Amino acid sequence: MNPTLMSSEKNNRATVNDGDTSNSREFEFSARDFARVKDMILKRAGISLADHKQSMVYSRLVKRLRVLGKQSFTQYLDGLGGDTDPEWEHFVNALTTNLTSFYREAHHFEILSRYMLSLSNRTWVNLWCCAASTGEEPYTLAITAMEAFGTLTPPVRIVATDIDTEVLETAKRGVYRMEAVQNLPLPILKKYFLKGSGPQEGFVRVRPELQALLQFRRLNLLENTWPVTGPFDAVFCRNVMIYFERDVQMGILKRFAPMMNERGLLFAGHSENLAMAKDYFELRGKTVYQVTERGRGR
Repeated sequence: MNPTLMSSEKNNRATVNDGDTSNSREFEFSARDFARVKDMILKRAGISLADHKQSMVYSRLVKRLRVLGKQSFTQYLDGLGGDTDPEWEHFVNALTTNLTSFYREAHHFEILSRYMLSLSNRTWVNLWCCAASTGEEPYTLAITAMEAFGTLTPPVRIVATDIDTEVLETAKRGVYRMEAVQNLPLPILKKYFLKGSGPQEGFVRVRPELQALLQFRRLNLLENTWPVTGPFDAVFCRNVMIYFERDVQMGILKRFAPMMNERGLLFAGHSENLAMAKDYFELRGKTVYQVTERGRGR
């Protein structure tokens, strides 16, 4: 996804055709090349690529070869240097999938609304969206907070992070095609989105009050230091764990738990099961988990 001010192309990048064949390829992409990419992205971002993703990987990385004037995938991969090499950022950005939408798995936001109102003893409600993608999820959190508290300035702070710097830039802009919001209830659409006109016709922008609730930061869940502090009342980590090996999942969940307030909730994706971390999180609803006392170190 290469976002511009008025483009949300990256939202749909997950639909890249995996059926691409080597016969039509501009560059040779051998099994060895693919194995190297799998190993690199696993070590760099914890993402475990399935074997059937070879065509997808080619279609995404080949753009970097053209930009850099590389003659082969071997040359491109050999050129990836140490940790400070800026090309790593492009490499990771190219291989992350950012499929998202407003109010995805809507039942979570109903639960969050009731939960936030139950925290009457909190001066602030602190939320973390750790896979912000192009912004639909964190902005939905902000709308949920405003609706729950009945104000455009609720006592809520939201940290929104992602490993992909390109999608974070799109999220910060808060500009979306009309298609992205067409399924929202009309009252929500009118209340929280500004309709574009003239050159911006066909686009909407989120209200500045929504943006004011959010802090966007780059974060790689595999790194030793996270640029977030907590404690958090709720963490949204949805459809992220499915890309990690089990030991990586456990390592991340163990780090989440002590960063959460008492009764803190962790929201997972619809296809994710965190039963292996029962000492740290216990199931409280459909893919909603509550931190345990042991998990918090109590």
